[in-house]
Amino acid sequence: MTTVLVVDDEPQILRALVVNMRARGYDVHTAADGASALRVAGLHPPDLVVLDLGLPDMEGLEVIAGLRGWSTAPVIVLTGRTEQVQKIAALDAGADDYVTKPFGIEELFARMRAVSRRSHPEHAPEVRLGEWVVDLVAARVRPASGRGEDQKLTPKEWRILEILVRNPGRLVTKAQLLREVWGPSYESESHYLRLYLAQLRRKLEPDPSRPAYLLTETGMGYRFRPDDQVDCS
Repeated sequence: MTTVLVVDDEPQILRALVVNMRARGYDVHTAADGASALRVAGLHPPDLVVLDLGLPDMEGLEVIAGLRGWSTAPVIVLTGRTEQVQKIAALDAGADDYVTKPFGIEELFARMRAVSRRSHPEHAPEVRLGEWVVDLVAARVRPASGRGEDQKLTPKEWRILEILVRNPGRLVTKAQLLREVWGPSYESESHYLRLYLAQLRRKLEPDPSRPAYLLTETGMGYRFRPDDQVDCS
C-alpha cells in the first residue's frame, strides 16, 4: 500500500483529498502546517507527498528542503499561485510536479501515478517513442520496426532526450536541462533548448509541428509523454 502525506491548511481540501485517496486504497497521513508535515513524515515515511505551498508557519519550499535532506519520495506541489517563478522555484527545490488550484481530482491522481512510476529505482532499458525505440543502455535510437538505420543524434541531443525519457510524465525545468547538459553557467540560455528540441522533434516526432511526445510547458520546461499516454485516435 502506498503511503501518502497530504499537507494543506484548508480543512475542506484536506478532507476531500483524504476521502478520495483512501477510497483508492492509499494509506494517508495529514498535516496542516510545515512543522507538523516534517514531524509526521519522520514518524510515517511517505512514498509520496502532496504539498500546499501556502502554509501558515513556513513556506512550502522550506518543507521540500526539509524532506529532501533525507527522503527521495516524490513531491507534488499544490498551489493557488499563478506566477511561474513560484512554480519553477518549487521544482528546482526538489518538487517533482505541480497542480494549480482549483484542480480536478482525476488530474491529481494521474500526476500521482506518473511520479510514482518515475520514482521506482529501476528504469526500463528501452523506451518507445512512436516509430522509434530509445535504448538507454546502448545510447542509441533505433526503428521500432527493427528495419532501417538508427536515428543519428548529436551528443547534446542525446543527453536532452535521455534526461526527458528517464523522467516520464515529469516536468523537467529549463534550468535543470541547461545545467545538466551545458553546465551551471548556461541556466539562462533557454534559446539553446528551443533549438535542440526543434531538432529532436524533426528527427523523432511523427508531426514535429504538433509534438505528441516531447512536450513544451510554456515558460516552465519540457515533459516526455510516454507512448502509452499518447492518444493515437
